Amino acid sequence: MGANRFYADEGPVHLERVNGFAIERHPVTNAQFASFVADTDYVTVSERALDPTLYPGVAEDDLQPGGLVFRAAPGPVDLHDWRQWWDWVVGACWRHPHGVGSDLSGRAQHPVVQVSFEDALAYATWAGRRLATEAEWEYAARAGSTTTYAWGEDVRPGGRLMANTWQGRFPYLNTGADGWVGTSPVGSFPANGFGLVDMIGNVWEWTKTTYTARHVVNSPCCAPSTPERDQLDDPLLRKALKGGSHLCAPEYCLRYRPAARSPQSVDTSTTHIGFRCVADL
Repeated sequence: MGANRFYADEGPVHLERVNGFAIERHPVTNAQFASFVADTDYVTVSERALDPTLYPGVAEDDLQPGGLVFRAAPGPVDLHDWRQWWDWVVGACWRHPHGVGSDLSGRAQHPVVQVSFEDALAYATWAGRRLATEAEWEYAARAGSTTTYAWGEDVRPGGRLMANTWQGRFPYLNTGADGWVGTSPVGSFPANGFGLVDMIGNVWEWTKTTYTARHVVNSPCCAPSTPERDQLDDPLLRKALKGGSHLCAPEYCLRYRPAARSPQSVDTSTTHIGFRCVADL
């Protein structure tokens, strides 16, 4: 598990042991999430007004329900300033991922987005499943491989695009991944050696593992390698995301690899984060 050649938080490379588990073939889709909401009347975090006690000093107008929406920059920008391509959009939620003027028409088989960690947990509980640990997720993504990418060392073997990632110049020019700008229907790109699709690219995926700046490797066999905290009322709590997304580009986010990871606060929902579930065997 891990890598030493790319970003510091991916190290150190170490051995992990996981127990047997089953994992869903693809990320949870809009259609699947809609079934969950219809059955439970669940209201996602991005559909709820923000609790002012958790965000002291924030203006009342800024506490309205919404989510983070990617918008292409008009041209080259400072890649150290993510605010150049992310907007807080009131009304953005899983039904309207880019704001009130958007919907899910023709997107039933796209991964659901604008889901927070709490939303993913709620769906998993309803489905009788759970979220993967980071170690389980990386094991499934590697599919038995030890190469940089699950499919080998060449990012585009034989010129073939293997995952839905940014094509062009980030964040202002995206020529599309095999015709898709943004998310793509699950299974639009090749499966890995375990038959799993979209483990790399399309959307980042929540794991249950609490993010730390380096892997913690002094845990006993089969135990989680990082501490677990699930106080969902703590907006500073961050979980590890895995897999990269359609926004990953080599000049900014070279994270379309099984070892790659990213921290995300549990209250956040965006247009490029989704999830899939696992079950114990």
